[in-house]
Amino acid sequence: MADAGQQVPGRRWMIGCLLGVGILINYIDRVGLSAATPELTRELGLTATDIGLLGSAFFWTYSLLQVPGGMVLDRFGVTMVGRASSFLWAVAATITALASGLWGIAGARLLLGVAEAPAFPASQKATGHWFPLDERARSTAIFDSAAKFSNVIGVPLVAYVIFLYGWRWGFGVTALLSFLYFVAYYVIYRNPSEDPKLSKAEHDYIVAGGGTPEGPATAGQSRMLGYLLRNRKVWGLTIGFSAYGYTFYLFLTWLPGYLAQTMHMNLMSAAGYSTIPWIFATLSDLLIGGFLVDHLIARGYDSTRVRQSVIIVGMLMGLAVIGAAFTVKPGWALLWLSIAISGLSAAAPVGSSIVSLIAPKGGAGTVGGILNFTNNMMGVLAPIVTGIVVDWTQSFAGAFMIAGVVLLIGIFFYVVVLGRIESIPDFEEASPPGAVPVH
Repeated sequence: MADAGQQVPGRRWMIGCLLGVGILINYIDRVGLSAATPELTRELGLTATDIGLLGSAFFWTYSLLQVPGGMVLDRFGVTMVGRASSFLWAVAATITALASGLWGIAGARLLLGVAEAPAFPASQKATGHWFPLDERARSTAIFDSAAKFSNVIGVPLVAYVIFLYGWRWGFGVTALLSFLYFVAYYVIYRNPSEDPKLSKAEHDYIVAGGGTPEGPATAGQSRMLGYLLRNRKVWGLTIGFSAYGYTFYLFLTWLPGYLAQTMHMNLMSAAGYSTIPWIFATLSDLLIGGFLVDHLIARGYDSTRVRQSVIIVGMLMGLAVIGAAFTVKPGWALLWLSIAISGLSAAAPVGSSIVSLIAPKGGAGTVGGILNFTNNMMGVLAPIVTGIVVDWTQSFAGAFMIAGVVLLIGIFFYVVVLGRIESIPDFEEASPPGAVPVH
């Protein structure tokens, strides 16, 4: 299958890169607040708890709309929903740049969460449509690694603009990038069956390799949601992935602040040093969570064992965050953080790719919505818990210890509850007429 894939045109990889750019800009929107934390704290007199609330504001609306957004994706498709979403998040990013004061910024972040809610489940669903099974880890790693790479270029970029022109212009840069992406997405993206630039040979290759069929589930989105919520595989994946999400969002919202407070760095130094773990995270995401996983499966290794092994080892590496809790030396802190974030990043695209691997026909958006809802609720919880713990203890040690416990819980759900990674039976196949099955 890998050799055959090299013999057909690569339209699918252009689509994969487009999705990656979208997630990159999506996450630059989010990490902009992280880079602006020292400036906002100084100019507006905000406490660590205030910053935690601002960091979580985006995730309230973003998380609550994941399941409805996934259902809308399954009903109307990636093309239409993706266009509307990218336009609205460009508008919301502009409003963020114009907002001022604690509550003005919080309101703008809530709106940004509404606009960006379909972005990640849309990428998960689109990857299922556009890529065969033996390319699923690599294609997922493209957009998943973009979330990490946003910290490599996004934090320094926004921090530099803030340093020169102030925090408002830092958010203005993300607004401009968002509008540019909307134009690119509108021009380029189509589902495979709608794309005139996709060759018949490549389309046949995708379908023969297990590409997810297009079209809504005949059972309807409400009945599909109920069916999926009763399936243990969905919950094993969801809670396992959310454990990763807790630590990821802790780093995403607090890493520059941690370096500034614990290591006594200024804005530019904290932003610069914070890119180091994210560089390793990006490489780990692509090379281990993407290429290595697909390579091992192509060599004939059991796909479930390969994926679960990478997830378990990666999340165990994430426990290195505890090491960062007990040092005040920048070198050691960056070492522990790089190990932790790299391990989690290797596990992340594997977990995300499981959405399209277990979803029944017409249900990938809904499975992705369920997973992203609980995962992004960690984006609500982690910044607030971290801010409260830091205010109480004047240290990040307790916050990092909590993250370690959460990771252990996630490993249990991945291994015991999720079990073998295989497709959930289609609703119509699993259910006699008039019945909703329970798994």
